[in-house]
Amino acid sequence: MPRPTAQPHVARHDRLMRIPLVTLAQAVAAGAVLVRLSRGRHRHPPLTAPQSRPTVRISVLVPARNEEERLSPCLTALREDADAGEVIVVDDCSTDATAALARSLGARVLPGREPPRGWVGKSWALQQGLEAATGDIVVCLDADTRPRPGLVGALAAVLEHADFVSAGPRFDCRTRGERLLHPSLLASLLYRFGPGDSADRPPAAGRLVANGQCMAARREPLLAAGGFRHAAGHFTDDAALARALARRGWRVAFRDGAALLEVRMHASAREVWREWGRTIGFADVSSRPALAADVALVWLTMALPIVRLARRGPRPLDALLLAVRWLLLAGMRGSYAERGPAYWLSPLADPVTAARLTASALRQPRGWRGRRYESVGHPAS
Repeated sequence: MPRPTAQPHVARHDRLMRIPLVTLAQAVAAGAVLVRLSRGRHRHPPLTAPQSRPTVRISVLVPARNEEERLSPCLTALREDADAGEVIVVDDCSTDATAALARSLGARVLPGREPPRGWVGKSWALQQGLEAATGDIVVCLDADTRPRPGLVGALAAVLEHADFVSAGPRFDCRTRGERLLHPSLLASLLYRFGPGDSADRPPAAGRLVANGQCMAARREPLLAAGGFRHAAGHFTDDAALARALARRGWRVAFRDGAALLEVRMHASAREVWREWGRTIGFADVSSRPALAADVALVWLTMALPIVRLARRGPRPLDALLLAVRWLLLAGMRGSYAERGPAYWLSPLADPVTAARLTASALRQPRGWRGRRYESVGHPAS
């Protein structure tokens, strides 16, 4: 008698059961990554200096705690930007000459108070600056940023069509270690959240990403919405603020500001690992399921292909993911002032990035700049 032929759906089920679980999980994660990165096909144009001056007064807020060695380039550049109606340095209880330096460079210095219980220092400093500012628009810049003339006006122009905007800078990474690790950490954000400046439909409020180094909003509406209280207890203060405002119906925007803003964040790969790595997991603004999914995605799509490549056993899907990873480097190159061989080899650091992300997800920071916090940093529910 002829042997009965298996039903097609049974045969497909049998083949599926023979596929290793890791391979299936990697395929699902790769699909999610490709969908997110594909949103980069339609992006908002990068920030450029506007042709006309803003018609409103703009206040620039710079929170500073012991920033004597890094503050000068930021304030010197702001003095050359005619659109900055006032520059307020919120001296966050510094013990060095931050306040004196800021005054010598023409800034208005606001003596900051120690943060109340439940507040992280930077958000508290920005809240004090927001309440003291006199401009119609407030632009918030970190002390280590180097704005170029036109940045302030360009941010104000975006606010004609948005309620809150943050901008990504060009990163000044001078050591080989920085150029190896920093782009890998940045790529992990793109894999998890997609390009922030995509012109396609924005992600859900709970998946928004912002850059706290450079933010802007209209002062009165921001005060009415609670100001920086939305980020009070978060080390990932920028995402906490952007997501809270989006949930209130605000139009939250992100733009590529590399042509008008540069930042020297860290002095070494060790600092990148320690300082940026402490919040790279977004643990205090993400639900536990979302956080677990992000960690798994980075291990499966960034780290695993490199590990298998090192063991000379990459699979076809690994080869595809490695190709995507190096193509992404080409798209990211404008975000770095210096690149060199270390930048193009940065995918080799992806297993290190996955390990740092895992550590960040498991252990939230409790201290910053000599302060210890016991009642902040709680994860999202």
